[in-house]
Amino acid sequence: MEINISKREGVTVVNIVGSVDTFTAEDLTAAFKKLIAEGATRIIANMKDTDYVSSAGLRAFLTGMKAARAQGGDLRLAALRLPVQRVMQLSGFTKIFGIDEDVAASFTTLTSQPAPGT
Repeated sequence: MEINISKREGVTVVNIVGSVDTFTAEDLTAAFKKLIAEGATRIIANMKDTDYVSSAGLRAFLTGMKAARAQGGDLRLAALRLPVQRVMQLSGFTKIFGIDEDVAASFTTLTSQPAPGT
């Protein structure tokens, strides 16, 4: 798995390339925790290049979302491939997370909300 991070207008985009599984989920959890500790609480997980998510990966996303929401922000998922989308549906995560067709839709949603701390 490869993680690339970019920031724009108070929103952090975490581009996730490859599989989020038992071997890589802890790296993603650590990345979310570090971002949130640095004050980035409006986060988009861009999953257009994510080909697989295991139960360990689901925990990483849930941990990140809970931490972001605890600070008044949110973690949204964008551009899910069909196999990943199925995992999210079967696990019930589509009812927990905001999921958007693409990063632009997630960005619009996050920037329409008041910034944390205001």
